[in-house]
Amino acid sequence: MNKIRLDGRSLTRSQLVAVAYGAQVELSAEQLPAVARAADFLAEQVRREEPIYGVSTGFGSNADRLLGAHHLRDQLPGAKRSQETLHEELQRNLIVTHAVCVGEAFAPEIVRAMLCIRVNTLMRGHSGIRVQTLQALTDLLNAGIVPVVPQLGSVGASGDLAPLSHLAIVLLGGGEAFYEGERMPGAQALERAGLTPVKLSYKEGLALNNGTAQMLACGVLALSKLEDLLDTADLAAAMTIDAFAGRLGAFAPEVHALRPHPGQVKVAQNLRTLLDGSTLADIPYHLVPRFRPWLPQSWDTEAAQQLSFDIGWDWVPFGQRHGREKFYTRFRPFRGGKKHQPQDSYSLRCIPQVHGAVRDAIAQAARVLEIELNSLTDNPIVFPDAQAEHVEQQVISAGHFHGMPLALAMSYVKAAIPVLASISERRLNKLVDPATNDGLPGFLIGNEDATESGHMIVQYTAAAIVNDLSSRAHPASVYSIPTSANAEDHVSMGANEARHVLAMADDLGKVLALELYTAAQALDLRRDMINAARDLADRADAATLAVKVAGGPVAGAADHAEFLAEVEGLRAELSAAEEFRPGRAVAIAHAKLRESIAFLDHDRALDGEVATAVQLVRDGSVLSAVRAEMQH
Repeated sequence: MNKIRLDGRSLTRSQLVAVAYGAQVELSAEQLPAVARAADFLAEQVRREEPIYGVSTGFGSNADRLLGAHHLRDQLPGAKRSQETLHEELQRNLIVTHAVCVGEAFAPEIVRAMLCIRVNTLMRGHSGIRVQTLQALTDLLNAGIVPVVPQLGSVGASGDLAPLSHLAIVLLGGGEAFYEGERMPGAQALERAGLTPVKLSYKEGLALNNGTAQMLACGVLALSKLEDLLDTADLAAAMTIDAFAGRLGAFAPEVHALRPHPGQVKVAQNLRTLLDGSTLADIPYHLVPRFRPWLPQSWDTEAAQQLSFDIGWDWVPFGQRHGREKFYTRFRPFRGGKKHQPQDSYSLRCIPQVHGAVRDAIAQAARVLEIELNSLTDNPIVFPDAQAEHVEQQVISAGHFHGMPLALAMSYVKAAIPVLASISERRLNKLVDPATNDGLPGFLIGNEDATESGHMIVQYTAAAIVNDLSSRAHPASVYSIPTSANAEDHVSMGANEARHVLAMADDLGKVLALELYTAAQALDLRRDMINAARDLADRADAATLAVKVAGGPVAGAADHAEFLAEVEGLRAELSAAEEFRPGRAVAIAHAKLRESIAFLDHDRALDGEVATAVQLVRDGSVLSAVRAEMQH
């Protein structure tokens, strides 16, 4: 794999993800002179004894205290003279006292992304870090050393101080790190990798721990997952639509041209592509039979008796057609599984509007993160080439470390994730509920002996996850808690926001996996029931098919003859139909699921199958199979 060149201006989200999962980086030689100029400028200002925040003054609430010429404590009786200058001690102390996060350590990919982000922003040449220190940080990343960074401790201003200090402390030979799969002291990791600890110079501690790298790393990796989950959600929805024999008019391009939100238009287009080739969608109402429990006498041939279900329709008598004559001219007078209405429920019909709004939320977050990837986020900002009368005009204290742009973007995504999970769970619930699933068996199982639960509890699990996601969607960014003796009196909490989004993305994937798992079962049943009706119509006469129709006439030869004539029309239409099948992309996804998870003909343990479905979504197997085939 080619190394990714970092210049502070051109890092992309996809490149960052590649580094997170193992790619190496290199520093742009063209940009290094700018890095060196800022460091040399600071060294000259210190020589001239200019007061500069974080260089020759303390930090935060100590910003009004200037550093002296020597350590006052050296004057204590018997004191051992320090080998560090006050400037060096200031920067080292900043790192070692700020590395105080707690909790579980971040996964290696998050930490590698943090390191990459930090190197890239420092390459802008406005931070005052020396080239050799920046190269040492790069060597740490490329050597595969992963500092241990506990997850809790950043308030998102001044940037991610505490977690970034856990990165930097390893560079100094402290802290802990993972190396070659083993957790060890930072000094040991450096030694094993052939690296040496760094002694920090002017402002280098600030440069290393002032910034938004944790929230940005979590946000970028979360969006990488979410963008695949958006496509997975569309795929799951398409499979559910086919399982319902749903209506496609709501996804027509001319419909969405009248309300052209980008995400909405994209989802409608996706659904049309995914459902292309389906003969289940938009099927006439009267051709869709209703499930009936299997009985020994359900079928007339040995082959048909292998089916685990029975099917049927209700006939609409002549006396119940008044005022509906035109409808029954277009559609035959049989009521099966599909309700006689031109629109599906919101969880199907409004997929473009809901999925699309979530897409737009994530697109907005992506725009913010892409700007942040190549932004300077430490403080103060050094302008060594500026023409200025005073040093305060060349070293400017600002607020680029404040994480609110990222925090609010992540708040938007946090609110969007439960929305996508919720509509998925509603579709899942609709599939298993016999009152709403348009003629499929309750809980998608035959249950002829009343002993089976089928997919009943799968919906419970989805409901529990949706509730959990919803309760976690409260924005952290609206609740600032001042820090640093009120010097930092408004903070973003963006690190918590992005960390929540990353975890919530995984749980969204679980809900979508449960919908796919359930929709595959429903699709098998719907397809097999309609094709069983087609096969019966192809081999039998109207009298045989009439056995499947309840509510037929019981009196009057003329009525019976008319009834049989209408059954013959149903039989002829079914017989002439081609085999019923889902959309091509849906069929690919269904086949991929069926490689690992068999159709549920009778109750069995489902825990392993649910775990498999979750893994197939997590590793992208189902989505990748569809993408690969659809490119041909």
